Amino acid sequence: MTKPRPPNALEKMGLNSPIALALHLPSRYEDETALYTIEDALIKGSFSAVQTQGRVIRSQVLFRPRRQLVITIEDDTALLQLRFLNFYPSQQKQMAVGAHVRVRGEVRDGYSGPEMVHPTVKAVAPDAPLPASLTPVYPASEGVTQTVIRKAVQQALRSADIKQFLAELIPAPVTADLLPQGEWMPLHDAIHYLHNPPADADTAALMERTHPAWRRVQFEELLAQQLSLKQAHALRRQRNAPRLHGDPPTQGQQSIEQGLLAALPFELTGAQKRVWAQIESDLSRAFPMNRLLQGDVGSGKTIVAALAAARAIDHGYQAAVMAPTEILAEQHFIKMQEWFGPLGVEIVWLSGSLKAKEKKAAHAAIESGAAQLIIGTHALIQESVSFAKLGLAVIDEQHRFGVRQRLEISQRIGSELFYCHQLMMSATPIPRTLAMTYYADLDVAVVDELPPGRKPITTKVVKHSRRDEVINGLQDWLSKGLQAYWVCPLIEESDALQLQTAVESYAQLEQHLPQFKIGLVHGRLKAEEKAAVMAAFKANQIQLLVATTVIEVGVDVPNAALMVIEHAERFGYAQIHQLRGRVGRGTADSVCILMYAEPLSAAAKERLQTLREVSDGFVIAERDLSLRGPGELLGAKQSGDTMLRFVDLQRDAWLIDLAQQAAERLLANHPAVVDQQLERWLGSRADFLKA
Repeated sequence: MTKPRPPNALEKMGLNSPIALALHLPSRYEDETALYTIEDALIKGSFSAVQTQGRVIRSQVLFRPRRQLVITIEDDTALLQLRFLNFYPSQQKQMAVGAHVRVRGEVRDGYSGPEMVHPTVKAVAPDAPLPASLTPVYPASEGVTQTVIRKAVQQALRSADIKQFLAELIPAPVTADLLPQGEWMPLHDAIHYLHNPPADADTAALMERTHPAWRRVQFEELLAQQLSLKQAHALRRQRNAPRLHGDPPTQGQQSIEQGLLAALPFELTGAQKRVWAQIESDLSRAFPMNRLLQGDVGSGKTIVAALAAARAIDHGYQAAVMAPTEILAEQHFIKMQEWFGPLGVEIVWLSGSLKAKEKKAAHAAIESGAAQLIIGTHALIQESVSFAKLGLAVIDEQHRFGVRQRLEISQRIGSELFYCHQLMMSATPIPRTLAMTYYADLDVAVVDELPPGRKPITTKVVKHSRRDEVINGLQDWLSKGLQAYWVCPLIEESDALQLQTAVESYAQLEQHLPQFKIGLVHGRLKAEEKAAVMAAFKANQIQLLVATTVIEVGVDVPNAALMVIEHAERFGYAQIHQLRGRVGRGTADSVCILMYAEPLSAAAKERLQTLREVSDGFVIAERDLSLRGPGELLGAKQSGDTMLRFVDLQRDAWLIDLAQQAAERLLANHPAVVDQQLERWLGSRADFLKA
């Protein structure tokens, strides 16, 4: 039996077919179509990269200040030095004295006159013709040269497979009234153009990806994604789910839902009532709910989820609540016990840190149906967990799970296959463009009203040099009987990032504030240790909690109204917004202090300024999307799949509406085209989008 051939460098990049190579589009372009004399290059090259050529008259390896190769070339007009700080013997040979080379780069003032540092170099004849098109520069991994990729791409574009693959699929009437005529290049022409743009091409439009050739590719990719999501939407409506209508299961007997509402010490806000009515409607249908419940930190999403869980339990089904961290899951467990315990509901806790005996007992209770409400971490979706009759899955902070972890849970009840209803919750609002693309199969409900009594949080930005002032202010704060958080980005000292750490801050604050009880919580503590510290903080046995971002979500201590975030410049938009949502939960005026170290980058300065001025989660989410892109916000990075390769959701937002309209028309009138389009652009990724 012959051993399989190991993959070559291109195959390791996923470029294993002519089609993959054709869709490996350039990230930028170099203009090698113009050639300047060295004299002209010395002038023009100080502003941007230029191309010139000449004969090598000197080649030296110098050792001051470090080993480097210095080449001098000349033409009839002037001399130019080329400097290489890293070089190979092959390069020395290529640029030996007497060789004629064509070079491209920026000109700058060097040790002994004008020079190019690490220019691109080609050995050519003096009269070698110039390329007719711009030179594409492709994304590449280490060890794969641009020459290798360019050669492979051009070979792929000549293959018979490509013509068929890039054939026009979409009927002209579908696009005629969607895209302006100039934006609609044939796909075959668009792909060839992007790999070989002519010398007079609009370079700015190509680089910014607004050229009609890019627009055609972006539209096609968005269309495939919209088709996939609309198919998933239709498929979900064909699946069976338990109908959880609002009638009490037993006449004359109070339901758990009614008992929960009666026992609440507060009245639901108008927004909570509106959202609950939407969820009630979803639960009463015979196909699975797939709803995203959005609401800013502290808006009261959890009670709405609890009502949905009560509805499922009332109808004889189990409800599960899954959270990404043990601290958040534990907060849910405590809250649900407080609400459901007096109503006689059997609640089970399941997390990866449970001992084997406890885990076995939890699994048995879940499988037998004795557990009516199950709360835990991703341990809930392990293969070893078997639900007896799961009717509702609540997934909190859903973006923190990988996309593949949000798959629907299905089960057989009797002879029929049932899918549970799903309610996803997020305090990180989903920007509109993200909702229209990645979340198009979700029904979105928004709790856009804070409970009465919640006060706005004042955010202050302070230099790290004023740390002692902050500690003195903290002492005054704690002396009033209020509590506070002190958040740090690292647990222990790091050589790479010299930041104030949680352990060090804890020691310093204990020294400065000996009259107060200070606690420390971070991700490396055992679950029971974290739980003990959090319980003591909630009971006001600890006045100051020093923590890492493990307290980002789920912690609810109304008496803690001050938060200090050290090295706030190291945190992202959403993270700081989530963290400061831990305060402002009581009646006291609440403050969040963002303490930063200098020097501060322009991006960090803008981020801190925005967070000081803006409290609207949707505005912050839009800024976060522009900064990080959709991958991290979606959890898609955990899958290793960037999903949309050519579309920028903010730059190309106008195309999303057009792609949605085209998708609806294709699904209604051209089903054969739909399958071809999905196979062309998504292949196996179509299922990924339906997760």
